[in-house]
Amino acid sequence: MARGNKHRESGDHALRAARYRDARAAAETPVPADDHARAAGRTLGREGEGQETAPRAFHESDQVWEVANNAIDAAMARGDFDNLAYAGKPIPGLGGADDPDWWIKGLLQREHVSGLGPPALMLRKEDAELEQTLDAEASEARVRAILADFNARIIEARRQLSGGPPVTTRLRDLDAELAAWRARAESRAAPAQRAASRAQEPGPVPPRPSRMARRFRRR
Repeated sequence: MARGNKHRESGDHALRAARYRDARAAAETPVPADDHARAAGRTLGREGEGQETAPRAFHESDQVWEVANNAIDAAMARGDFDNLAYAGKPIPGLGGADDPDWWIKGLLQREHVSGLGPPALMLRKEDAELEQTLDAEASEARVRAILADFNARIIEARRQLSGGPPVTTRLRDLDAELAAWRARAESRAAPAQRAASRAQEPGPVPPRPSRMARRFRRR
């Protein structure tokens, strides 16, 4: 019982503090009155001014949302919601598939952090960029070594029981990846090879001068 009374008293103190801060904010910041403000029981100034001059009364049934609503209205009047980062733009990640790693992925992207994070997350990121990493290599032996190291780290991450998100990155088939790497390399080299072949082709043979032109030159 004593604990319940203490919890109730703590809640009463917090509510009184919220009411006090709300009253001060309402007194210092003029808030444009609208239909919702009138319905909520706010005390308005002279007709036509459209400004709130005194804090409204709280009711037991709606005191929580009233405090929150008044704070939002005051913030809008101050312009706190103006020029937000995503104003008029789609919010990244909204409406997409649920991703349990959305927060840490966003943090790493915002802070431009690389090389840190849970192994599962880092392996996913490396997996998404693996083809680009392989295409930067000119040696087949080097490509094979990168793939072997990547698969070994996936297996090691699956064995660890340190918590964190599960490792869902699949192992790469070395032969298939090498074949794909060769195909991409040939595709990139094809335009250069065609240009080199055209450069090596002999130019057009100039036409032989006519018999009349040869006679004219002799004269």
